[in-house]
Amino acid sequence: MPEYNVTFKPVDKTVSVDPDDFPYGSHGQPGSLLDIALANDIPLECACGGVGVCGTCHVIVEDGADNLTEAGDDELDTVDQVPGNKLDSRLACLAVVTGDVTVSIPGWNRNAVSEHG
Repeated sequence: MPEYNVTFKPVDKTVSVDPDDFPYGSHGQPGSLLDIALANDIPLECACGGVGVCGTCHVIVEDGADNLTEAGDDELDTVDQVPGNKLDSRLACLAVVTGDVTVSIPGWNRNAVSEHG
């Protein structure tokens, strides 16, 4: 299978993923942005354990939206409640990667990560 590049901003980290290796961990859907982020030490909050109800893993898709699984009604309802949501907002735990994609993590703070991680 082909590998995909997934870029997380403002972390400025791109990881190459192979769908044959999904799942990488146990958070979110197998091959989701959350699964990929946590497996690659990219800090992404997830208060609900990856079931798509809390909205803490909110990301904004900058490029490659067509390379993610389609958002369902429940995901869209949760995203609507997330502060700072945009038209291209997704829940990282439910957005499964099917090709190259670039996402931004709102509220990511380099200093907070270096202090705690």
